[in-house]
Amino acid sequence: MKVLKEIHQNTIRLECIGKIDTGTAPEFRAVTADIDFSGFERVVLDFENVPYISSAGLRELLIIKKKLRLDVPLRIDGASEDVIDIFETTGFADFLEFDRPEREADYCDMSFGAFLASKVQHDDGKTVLSYAGRHYTWTDIDAAASAVAEQLYRLGVRKGAHVGLCGVNAPNWIFAFYAIQKLGAIGQLLNPQLTEAEIVKFVGIGDIHYLCWGETPMISDPAQAGRNIMAGSCVEKILDIRNAVDFSHGEAPDIDHFETNMRPDDAAIMVFTSGSTGTPKGVLLSAYNILSAACSNVDSLHITAEDKACLILPLFHIFGLVAGLCANAIADAEMIIPEDIHTETVIRTVYENGCTILHSVPTLFLAVMKNKHFDAEKFRTLRSTILSGAATTEAQMRTFQEAFPNNHFAASYGMSEMAPISITDYDDSPDRVCNTVGRPVKDIQVRIFNNEAGRVCVPGEVGEIQVQGYNLMTCYYKANLDKQSINADGWMSTGDLGAFDENGYIRFVGRLKELIIRGGENIVPNEIIDALCEEDCIADAKVYGIPDDFFGERVAAAIILSNPEDYDEAALREHLATKLAKFKIPDQFVVYEWFPTLASGKVDAVALKKDLEEKCRK
Repeated sequence: MKVLKEIHQNTIRLECIGKIDTGTAPEFRAVTADIDFSGFERVVLDFENVPYISSAGLRELLIIKKKLRLDVPLRIDGASEDVIDIFETTGFADFLEFDRPEREADYCDMSFGAFLASKVQHDDGKTVLSYAGRHYTWTDIDAAASAVAEQLYRLGVRKGAHVGLCGVNAPNWIFAFYAIQKLGAIGQLLNPQLTEAEIVKFVGIGDIHYLCWGETPMISDPAQAGRNIMAGSCVEKILDIRNAVDFSHGEAPDIDHFETNMRPDDAAIMVFTSGSTGTPKGVLLSAYNILSAACSNVDSLHITAEDKACLILPLFHIFGLVAGLCANAIADAEMIIPEDIHTETVIRTVYENGCTILHSVPTLFLAVMKNKHFDAEKFRTLRSTILSGAATTEAQMRTFQEAFPNNHFAASYGMSEMAPISITDYDDSPDRVCNTVGRPVKDIQVRIFNNEAGRVCVPGEVGEIQVQGYNLMTCYYKANLDKQSINADGWMSTGDLGAFDENGYIRFVGRLKELIIRGGENIVPNEIIDALCEEDCIADAKVYGIPDDFFGERVAAAIILSNPEDYDEAALREHLATKLAKFKIPDQFVVYEWFPTLASGKVDAVALKKDLEEKCRK
């Protein structure tokens, strides 16, 4: 039996490891007896690694509860079903606060169609989706999805068909998503920022024969573009799902069309890797993959039906699909879709609706803070944010924590092939959130591997992050065997570098492919980025290796200034010399007003590096 103590502001968290019974209760008492609980507003016991608690252990919980003020709850996190059964059969559930995991198991065992049917069955008339003044219950969503499904069926969609879904976030996108699942087809989620030619390329990668087409900002004439796409690809039919189309009064569908025998593990979704560092690949996923991952988000962030989420994450992206759409749907939290993702609109949406959840990438928060209408008071209701999809520097995270003091920021790590992989705890200290991407989520295995030595790394040693577990993709669709990143032992190579700390948290170091080799010296760009972003005059930075005839590569930095008047390159170099070895200091700095981004919010690494190389040659 081990108990690890962690204190953060007015919260004390005890991580319990091992069973708590007659034999181990004295050890537990020895730790808790020395703690003055009276000064804490929140007391949390982490039971994720407690397989059993006996009557003697329950007595220790009673003793702790006696030490607390009446208004201070004793919360149990991560308790298993067996432990919760003990709480409930002994009456201890009446004075303990905990989440019941049965919900997670129920939803994980459903296809998306069964999931929606379950939501309708328990619909109490609560609004779960809002957009442009319109509000939808689960019954409304189901009816509209059925209307879309009827139209898709008439176009020829059947079980197993490949149906593309392309459009910005909107109710019709969500209706079409569920409609595709009602028919047992595989929904292929396309970036709405793609050009006509790029759509044709992705159609070829995914063998898409039907296309649901919503708003696509890069295409000015959708009708003509649709004809061109059908002429140049395997797409047979296109269904218009733009905002102007009202599916809420669609023709009553023939429910016999619906595929009721879909299994949770059947192929259901294909998302595409961004291609920011190579050719895009189709990632094949099941409802079990997505809903299980979303359940872990619900538990990590304590999402409830009382929450309101500002849904700006693009739904075609794995981050938006899991943490945005499905996690909020599981908890019955209201999803509020802004009419656009301009920073002023985001500020207004959060303020006017009292949003409690706002997940995004770091660049969005930086942009919001720079907007002239930004006021921390307008975000006072915000309580939970996952920052993922792109690396956040320690300096940036601390800036966010100061600007949004009521918010619980979570650092998370995931990828299209598996998301999330890790996440910080809801009440983790600022240092943990700033310096790690959390611990592996439940039932996910992560190892740090030294590929050169062929062994697992010890804590603190940097190596490649490799993963496996329940939410890992099936495969890359139709990719050659040598392109499949899952090895013969079931481990997936992420191509990312990281290290475990002594507490099992993952420190993300950077991309393996982004290593800069300058004159034989290995340089990790993130170390330089962290140093740059500690400077008051720099808001954001990216560092790349660019070709050099003498060194092979030299270091170049693209920077965005927060205070241009304070920027002095000579002074910056002098300051960096106190923090970095000489060979790590960038040979060139290039100032940008903004970085090119993909629709997911990630910086377009290919475009930025190419532009940086061109500027450095001049």
